[in-house]
Amino acid sequence: MSLEIELFADADAAAARGAAIIAARIAAVPAGHRFAMAISGGATPWKMFAGLSAHPEIPWDSVDIWQVDERIAPAGHDDRCLTHQAESLPPAAFARIRPMPVDELENADDAAMNAAADAYAATLPGTFDLVHLGLGEDGHTASLIPGDPAMDVRDRNIAVTNPYKGRRRMTITFPVLDHAVLALWIVTGPDKARVLRKFRDGDSMLPAAHVNARERVVLADAAAATRL
Repeated sequence: MSLEIELFADADAAAARGAAIIAARIAAVPAGHRFAMAISGGATPWKMFAGLSAHPEIPWDSVDIWQVDERIAPAGHDDRCLTHQAESLPPAAFARIRPMPVDELENADDAAMNAAADAYAATLPGTFDLVHLGLGEDGHTASLIPGDPAMDVRDRNIAVTNPYKGRRRMTITFPVLDHAVLALWIVTGPDKARVLRKFRDGDSMLPAAHVNARERVVLADAAAATRL
């Protein structure tokens, strides 16, 4: 599976390109059809999300947005992806999000967490037109983390992870990512240089390397590309 890497001078340029790709993909959907998109957490995409405001032509009423992953934390908590998505996305885009149901799960047992994951899975489209993903320094993408049991889940579309950096997480699994039309990574900063090279080289130890979407595109800034 090919991996296309586009290089940019800085994170702002990469973010602008990401917003432009999203806008163009939405514009290409035939009239009367809906565009299904999933977005990840982390700080890297905030500029890209904000950059969507530069595309007032996007018909957000024809777009449905799901979360790729979410930390299990109270509503409004700074750890929550949704908190920062609310701050960075244009209001019309944020209104299209279907949040993962984690508000009341912080002290829940595994059965309750899995039931919530299954309920969210039932809302997913058959195919995502675009899935935005991040790339962790350890190679994780979505919340598919090296060594976590969620890495091996193939019979469920949503899984709950073990604790990672202090939080359990709900995440889309590989079968969903593999059926996406486009997997779009934003990778910026010098701390991502080593892992981006491994990703480019197809290192099988990296969870990101196991995503087999129809198209795989990485938008990287110069700092992240120093080892390419």
